[in-house]
Amino acid sequence: MKKIVSIVIAAVCVAALVFLAYRFASTPEETQNPMPAEESQTQTPPEAESNLPVEENVIQESEIQGELSTEAPAEEPQSTGKSVIGKSVQSRDITAYHFGGGSEEILFVGGIHGGYAWNTARLAYQLIDYLTAHPEEIPANAKITIIPVLNPDGLAKVVDKTGMFNAADVSTSADTAAARFNANNVDLNRNFDCEWQAKAVWQNKTVSAGSAAFSEPESAAIRDYAQSHSIAGVVAWYGFGGGVYVSSCDSKMLPESEIIMNLYSRLSGYAPNQDFSAYAISGDMTDWFSKNNVPAIGVLLTAANDTEWDKNWAGSKEIIKHFAQ
Repeated sequence: MKKIVSIVIAAVCVAALVFLAYRFASTPEETQNPMPAEESQTQTPPEAESNLPVEENVIQESEIQGELSTEAPAEEPQSTGKSVIGKSVQSRDITAYHFGGGSEEILFVGGIHGGYAWNTARLAYQLIDYLTAHPEEIPANAKITIIPVLNPDGLAKVVDKTGMFNAADVSTSADTAAARFNANNVDLNRNFDCEWQAKAVWQNKTVSAGSAAFSEPESAAIRDYAQSHSIAGVVAWYGFGGGVYVSSCDSKMLPESEIIMNLYSRLSGYAPNQDFSAYAISGDMTDWFSKNNVPAIGVLLTAANDTEWDKNWAGSKEIIKHFAQ
């Protein structure tokens, strides 16, 4: 009997253990979250809708800039700085420097004969430097344009740098006579359309004037610049001999050219000359300007290695003053 009771008690204990194990192993359905999974997540309320169309809700960047900007519109800058008016045969820049914003444009040209008359290019650079340092010298009604080197390929034969240079930068072994011409071996001051001839003269030599008037890119560059601008007067620097020469074409001289010749002569001290009689000149640049009703003079410097700055500034200043008044 005791044995039977022991068996019953053991069976009850086993049953109790099995029941407890089952109870803790599984969670009754009623103890789980009754909300479906997608609804149990935290919900974000929908954004309030605007009554305005979407494009009216956006402030345009242009509107912001317009409302915030209090600056007045920028004024047009004066015609100052520099511009490249063309390229040489060897693709060097032909640069014009501009000063002042007046209506009367006075053009100064140096370096048409390259390294042969390198001092004319240096004189032009001196004028550029002076006007840069002394803008008060520029009359309100004047625009001053300076082309310091019309023949950059010729100048490069004797000066191994661009821009302003000193006499010490000039080669003492270079052939300066050969440096007078451009890279096509053309004398640029025989390549303009005034009494042009294919074979021209320099001193006692026959020189090439190109295949036609303005056949060379350098002379064509200044022609194009002049034809696209209203030029009041022209001063071109040459070497050598000393003197101021009036321009004319087909024996026709502009009265204004004679006036500015005398003005430059009086202030500089160079002698005035009605014509150049040393030898026949054809295709000359200042003569071409005269042909196109632009007063022009040619100034021959006295020495080959001096810019004669003081006298040339005195003459140039008087020309600027004359056209600006």
